[in-house]
Amino acid sequence: MSGPIVALDHVQVAAPAGCEEAARGFYGGLLGLEEIAKPPGLAVRGGLWFRVGVQELHVGVAESFAPATKAHPALRASSRESLAHLAARLEAHGVEVAWADAGEIPGSLRCFVNDPWGNRIELLG
Repeated sequence: MSGPIVALDHVQVAAPAGCEEAARGFYGGLLGLEEIAKPPGLAVRGGLWFRVGVQELHVGVAESFAPATKAHPALRASSRESLAHLAARLEAHGVEVAWADAGEIPGSLRCFVNDPWGNRIELLG
């Protein structure tokens, strides 16, 4: 039986006020996500939106910001090789990459990084 929910539209991570340049550098520059325009009524709140395939990742400003160290978005690279290159680029820019135990999810290559504010991000290949 199919329910009323048909897809995941977006995931939002929180960030502190003034996060836009760092978000562009990390999510747009290092991860290579395409920035998309926020609707004008929401743009005044700060933050940025990015396209991830047909879904979106929103970076939203939170007044009482605290990083999400457990809950996280998981972003899939196009291949294992692409993930390895991405991880190397992140490390070259000072981002710590923590590789997951390969036995946790058989057949999966995964690592974790933190965005500029300490939010956990999972990368899969």
